[in-house]
Amino acid sequence: MKRNLPLLICFVSGTVMVVQFFIPHPVSRDLYTISSKWFIVVSAFALVLAVGNLIRSHYNKLKRRLEGWPYSIVTLASLGVMAVIGLFFGVKADSTFQKIYLNIQAPLGATMFSLLAFFMASAAYRAFRARSLEATLLLVAAFVVMLGVTSLGSFIHDKVPDFAEWVLKVPNLAAQRGILFGIAFGAIATALKIILGIERGYLGGGS
Repeated sequence: MKRNLPLLICFVSGTVMVVQFFIPHPVSRDLYTISSKWFIVVSAFALVLAVGNLIRSHYNKLKRRLEGWPYSIVTLASLGVMAVIGLFFGVKADSTFQKIYLNIQAPLGATMFSLLAFFMASAAYRAFRARSLEATLLLVAAFVVMLGVTSLGSFIHDKVPDFAEWVLKVPNLAAQRGILFGIAFGAIATALKIILGIERGYLGGGS
């Protein structure tokens, strides 16, 4: 019963939400609105569980003095400080909470994203080696696009920017749509497996 009830709830909820999506009726729209509000409530509880799991994980890391445990101190201290400031002083635009976010969190995030440029350059170096026909085409297309988006491309020939734009809008867009189709079919297959009870990983217990 402990497993059958969650499976039944998942099946009924998933089926109802799929059906209401294809029925343009006020009842369906009201059902979707109510469900969206409940999703927010469930997400709030999920956030509490996530914070509790984060605290427990880093506390165990501190207790056992595992590798990188000083970072756990920083994480827990930052979590506590931001929670206290947000709860007691508010999160308005001119609040201390927003100032800390804009002057500490945002620059740290920008720094992390800037490091991606080096990883992208390294990946591009490995991918653009002309070892096969596909790699050669990728190399040529990347070279043409890089020329087309800079002033050097128009200096070489007037058609270079136009050709680069064509590469982005036709072959590149076609490949992107193919990937999106694959992602969509994968999401549909996964949703059906969960609704039908084939995938039960969310129940825990290894099944």
